[in-house]
Amino acid sequence: MQSCSFVQGLALVQGDITKLKTDAIVNAANSRLLGGGGVDGAIHRAAGPQLLAECRGLNGANTGECKITLGYRLPAKHVIHAVGPIYTKYEEGENANLLGACYRESLKLASKNNLKTIAFPSISTGIYGYPIRAATHVAVSQTLQFLESAEGASIERVVFVTFSDEDFLVYQDILPSYFTPVPPPPPYSEESEE
Repeated sequence: MQSCSFVQGLALVQGDITKLKTDAIVNAANSRLLGGGGVDGAIHRAAGPQLLAECRGLNGANTGECKITLGYRLPAKHVIHAVGPIYTKYEEGENANLLGACYRESLKLASKNNLKTIAFPSISTGIYGYPIRAATHVAVSQTLQFLESAEGASIERVVFVTFSDEDFLVYQDILPSYFTPVPPPPPYSEESEE
């Protein structure tokens, strides 16, 4: 598993978002909120049938909207379901606004519910076809904007979680344009102990 850290409590991890022990993980959900493919299906499978039962009572969500549920069998306490845009359905500016809303509204829901740590997948970049570089710029810029606001003061840690090596490299390339990297600790050496 690859990872790197940045100031303001931000981290990038390549791995399985369903394994993270955070206050909330964000689900790249469809508008029905009833599970699907990709990260949505993985989260529903890992959380168990109670998640689907709770989602049925939410009556779906529009593109750009978010709703919160319990995490059930996940290590995360809550799941924030964010409905990202299908890239070919909207104009470029509207795509960016709707995708940005997913990140902003997820962070607002976390703050409103006193959740301190949150993990995001790369929303809309799978089957919804949003280009990864453009989506990463939206994700990172909206997160930075929120964290710098008064409302963002309650969020202690944000983790971007990628599944593929390629997506990890894109985030690793773009994140330093917005956040200062924290250098890794020096390698341990027995000689340095003397």
